[in-house]
Amino acid sequence: MKTLNNLQKISLLVAVLFCVAAPTMGYLKIGLPPVIIVGGAAIIGFFFWYFTYLRNPTDPKIILPLFVITVACLQIHIVEEYLTHFGPAMSRLFDIPWSEKSFLMVFALVGPTIYILTALGLYYRIPLAGFIAWFIFIGPGVMEFTHFIFPLIQPQLEPTNLKNVTQTINGIAVTNMPNYYIRATGHYYFAGMYTAILPMIPGIYSIYRLIKEHKIQSKKTN
Repeated sequence: MKTLNNLQKISLLVAVLFCVAAPTMGYLKIGLPPVIIVGGAAIIGFFFWYFTYLRNPTDPKIILPLFVITVACLQIHIVEEYLTHFGPAMSRLFDIPWSEKSFLMVFALVGPTIYILTALGLYYRIPLAGFIAWFIFIGPGVMEFTHFIFPLIQPQLEPTNLKNVTQTINGIAVTNMPNYYIRATGHYYFAGMYTAILPMIPGIYSIYRLIKEHKIQSKKTN
């Protein structure tokens, strides 16, 4: 196994810090769901990245189109989430302070900036960019299936009230929290559910394609 160079060591350190810091900050600011979803995707993505991309970055001709397509599908999905108040819906479901403003900051402003820089990093085969890409493939690629579970979970805030509610949670005012509980609405839907499959398709395919490519490259070097 190749010894890590300085750039790879720095990327490894940053990736480990991200796996710890991201779910921790999510837990402190929002609650347990980000730890499960974000933390789970980060840790799983870390192991895939560590054993595939870190020492032998994938050819940009292969990984870059996969990443761009996955991110494009994710952004379409986020449009539906915004229009159907995903953040406030999650707040009502789990009694967590996830406001519309917080949702927009993360997914509409900070997220696209990271995606652009990651695409640039993948082009130049920067190890850390590979970690972010794997995190996206695992997150939207696998974790989006949770949208199909959320309608079955009883909200912690006014589960039988069909009207949008506004409430202060942990000192943060969360407005217009919709109720998508199927036993209350009679309709199987949750914010973002219709387009949740969009990033899942290229995300899951990317995982398969990159593992296959890694096996091919490993055979060539052995």
